Amino acid sequence: MLEGAGANVDYDRMVARIPEDMVNEAVRTSPQEFTLAARDSRHDMKVPVDGVPYAGTTGLANYMTDLETEERRNATRADLANFARLADAIDSVDFFLTPVIPMDVPDRSHAAHQLWTSLQNTSKHVQQVEVIDAGDAEVQIEIAALVAGGREELRGRPLFSVVCSPISPMSFEKGAAEAQVELSRAGIPIVSITMPMSGFTSPVTVAGTATVINVENLASLVISQTASTGSPFVYSSAGTPGDMRTGSVPSGPAEAPLLTAGLGQLARRYRLPFMGGGWGLCNDTKPGVSMSISEILSYGAEVFSAVDLTSGFGLLDGAKGASLEQVVIDAYTWRNFRPSLRRVEVNEQSIAFDVLKDVGQGGTFIAHLHTLHNFRESVFNRDESILKWEATHSRTMVPEARAIVRNLLSEHVVAELDRSLIEKGDSILSDYEKG
Repeated sequence: MLEGAGANVDYDRMVARIPEDMVNEAVRTSPQEFTLAARDSRHDMKVPVDGVPYAGTTGLANYMTDLETEERRNATRADLANFARLADAIDSVDFFLTPVIPMDVPDRSHAAHQLWTSLQNTSKHVQQVEVIDAGDAEVQIEIAALVAGGREELRGRPLFSVVCSPISPMSFEKGAAEAQVELSRAGIPIVSITMPMSGFTSPVTVAGTATVINVENLASLVISQTASTGSPFVYSSAGTPGDMRTGSVPSGPAEAPLLTAGLGQLARRYRLPFMGGGWGLCNDTKPGVSMSISEILSYGAEVFSAVDLTSGFGLLDGAKGASLEQVVIDAYTWRNFRPSLRRVEVNEQSIAFDVLKDVGQGGTFIAHLHTLHNFRESVFNRDESILKWEATHSRTMVPEARAIVRNLLSEHVVAELDRSLIEKGDSILSDYEKG
């Protein structure tokens, strides 16, 4: 496909060299803005944002901690449904990134079940973290089209997006790349989360890692735009330095906000929405707040950097684990933090020059009507109960978070799909598993 569009392909090495004019054309034809739609249009997300970035859950953890026993175990479809319903209930969760792999289904159908379970249990936008190949992509498109009312309706209002990650440095896995082609042709937004580790799968320098991330995103963009001109695309990265002492991924590294800031500027240069940064307060295997002030400040600094979408609620153990309680801890803390990112209006009314003249030198504004009419929107009061969680480097907030989870799962109601749609969706998955 790329060769037909002008790339120079070396079939012995399986390398496509993409000329600059193909890259420029892909940048030109990629939409500058689009909507990540939701079952309930009140949760639609127009990107890029003008203010606070949209925030979602962590993605594709290998295990979860049980709500009752606190033991580490594999997740099921029922667990995924609970994560989706919890995300639906919390206002500071804007979209649902599929956080766990349901292990009670055949391996090949993991991703399809993730999407189907998610669409049934949240009215918010679903971001898929897994797609195996073109056939898997086709099943996901068919399931989502069922909910959307048809393929053209899905194209106009994509209810889900898909993470299609290049493999650093500068490679693509066959099945995922072919899936990306089919998804792009169906109008499904592609999120190109590249994940190099400085010194391991990218140069050790911040600039060198940013270059690899940029190259991988542009190559991914060319694939999508060559497959379908004008298909929606999100420039993205979860790149990080590698810990040279252990070979592991550090939590909240000092270089993360530098990378995110630079990549955000690159995304703006190409007029592409940007997903980056991260929000997670626990790098332990148990829920709580285990990160230090420095690590948490590093996460906070990332989302100040031209980010449109961020994720990580519920993350444990370097994204290898997830928990329902941690979703609450992270999302409620984000609720306290996000007002610092809101858009500030600077106009004649907000400058309040007439009010300044009325009050004059040495006066007070407390009794002025301007204060009465504007203080609720102008001054944010943080939730003191959540501030108590933030003040502890511990697990003391977990029982409260667990109680909130139980209450929300008990009381929150997600609008159900029509029974006939559920039967059709179940039938599609059943046929896929057999075939």
